[in-house]
Amino acid sequence: MRFGVIVLFVAAALAGCSDSSTQGGFAGLAQQVGEVDERTFLQPQPGDRLVFPRDWGPHPQHRIEWWYLTANLETPDGKLLGLQWTQFRQALQPRPLDREPPDPETWPLEAAWMAHGAVSFEGEHWFTEKLARGDMGHAGATAEPFRVWLDDWRLQAVPGSDEWRLQVAGEDWRYDLRLANTGGIVAHGDEGFSAKSASGEGSMYFSLVDLKIEGTVTLGDKTLEVSGTGWFDREWSSQFLKAGQQGWDWFALHLETGDKLMAFQLREDDSAFLSGSWINPQRDVESVTGDELTLTPARWRETQDGRVPEEWRLKIPAQDVDLTIKAPPGDYWNSGLYPYWESPVSVTGSHEGVGYMELTGYGP
Repeated sequence: MRFGVIVLFVAAALAGCSDSSTQGGFAGLAQQVGEVDERTFLQPQPGDRLVFPRDWGPHPQHRIEWWYLTANLETPDGKLLGLQWTQFRQALQPRPLDREPPDPETWPLEAAWMAHGAVSFEGEHWFTEKLARGDMGHAGATAEPFRVWLDDWRLQAVPGSDEWRLQVAGEDWRYDLRLANTGGIVAHGDEGFSAKSASGEGSMYFSLVDLKIEGTVTLGDKTLEVSGTGWFDREWSSQFLKAGQQGWDWFALHLETGDKLMAFQLREDDSAFLSGSWINPQRDVESVTGDELTLTPARWRETQDGRVPEEWRLKIPAQDVDLTIKAPPGDYWNSGLYPYWESPVSVTGSHEGVGYMELTGYGP
């Protein structure tokens, strides 16, 4: 009964009455329930700044946010394994930071939570989606101590350590990982304010790009020891996409030179808004604008669930960057309420490397 109530509640609350939510994917959730009312929800603006440790935790005065990990891992015999975990919070009404959460006995309707977990290995893709009603104890997040959970899925600080532990389990797969941040915090855009359109809509956005990861991944009856590198994103807003934007293409790349690159474009009917961050080995961050960056699909893949660009050409002439980014063979659709493509990628060209790409707004 609880599951049925949650499904109906989240579907109504997040999808609204428009088919555009499917086209835009979860990046468009904040747009689907109307324009931002500044008397209620807060909207990030240029000049807003990150505050720690507060910003590890939830932002109940903003409409949508997520905690997001991708990882490029290897088994002891050198086989590549990709891994994703994301937890979303979608607000139905805002709550000031200094106000206590509502009493769970009142069955509050202030927020809904959604979590995604996926593993990609040897051309196969495992994906599970979990949903929960907010303020009932089933899902939530705290900044101190750091903890994000939905039922038995949880990312949390390890007591007495600088590490985090991530535990996620699907029907026939699971992973248990330890994450150690070996670098600093990367603030995208204007010291954390990341524009998402030429007219100024945007989000607060920061990343950890130097995560060292070790642990186990179990697929069926086989448990694999894995290790590698991860990329962790935090992002929140109250209006992520503007009207007319159809979806986004996002890339997070670990290059063999020690450089890191985040790049995205938000597609419109006849154009796109592009932005990115070039992060050098010293972790200096240089914002990359649409005038300096090109992202072009080079090859498409036909899948059972739709057609997606499997290979991309990314160029930043000022950095002498000319990359070919390619997904491995397989089908990497996350087929939840909002289907989207999430796959590990290989990088060749001016730089070699690995990374992840996320593509929303594609389909049949």
